[in-house]
Amino acid sequence: MPKFYARRRLSILAALTGLIASVALFNSPTASAALPTPVSAATARTYLASLTVATEDRTGYDRDLFPHWITISGTCNTRETVLKRDGTNVVTSSACAATSGTWYSPYDGATWTAASDLDIDHLVPLAEAWDSGADSWTTAQRQAFANDLTRPQLIAVTDNVNQAKSDQDPAEWMPSVTSYRCTYVRAWVQVKYYYDLSVDSAEKSALTSYLASC
Repeated sequence: MPKFYARRRLSILAALTGLIASVALFNSPTASAALPTPVSAATARTYLASLTVATEDRTGYDRDLFPHWITISGTCNTRETVLKRDGTNVVTSSACAATSGTWYSPYDGATWTAASDLDIDHLVPLAEAWDSGADSWTTAQRQAFANDLTRPQLIAVTDNVNQAKSDQDPAEWMPSVTSYRCTYVRAWVQVKYYYDLSVDSAEKSALTSYLASC
């Protein structure tokens, strides 16, 4: 069962360090994606060292076991909330559907003007979470994970890229924009740490290698 409350040990100093480390990424005029700033590389390395290493087990996985795109506010669900957060000049209908705007996908560097071209990526995929410990969670805990707007877990990206990523971990898939990989692995480790999820040996090796270059 995830130790949600035990994972709130992040100090103000670590949070500020992570913010400073990510300023350069968000200074780009086209990089408008507003993924919550991940922890610093140093903090991520500390977190990674504490994660349990275990073989993945997908027995019993079903995406429906993670209720997602729940109502967040008014008529806006999680997907619509992220689209509005991550876009520029986003206009929405009375039903909260994005009717116009501009979105930059940091995974592949593409810019889109139609919300239909974007998927909301679960940075740590739902199936990956299941393999890593979420199979023992309650439905309420899986719903919280699938709709987490506080951790760096949800981001609007090119739909085809998200589909190509599927449920792969960083040993199997990484963003093609190499300058974003440090942000990606810091976010991955932060989410896994917060939710007390395990890593497999290949995943830990890949994360260790990427973080060493951050």
